[in-house]
Amino acid sequence: MATESSERLDQRRLTERLEMLDQRLDNMDSVITTLVERVMRQPLTLHVTCPSCGKAIEISLTGTVRAGKGGA
Repeated sequence: MATESSERLDQRRLTERLEMLDQRLDNMDSVITTLVERVMRQPLTLHVTCPSCGKAIEISLTGTVRAGKGGA
């Protein structure tokens, strides 16, 4: 009987930890989505230099905000 209650306690703790992890992942998703939306409202240029040959590469990213998504 002590083993059953111990197993239930372990299961409950595991369930609580999984719920906390799920909540944290949801929060991270919200933060990342907000960051990407802000970045995509304006052009972004990356300058990368090849470590082998030293050649500079410029990467330009542009995005659009869909109508109705609050792109102000």
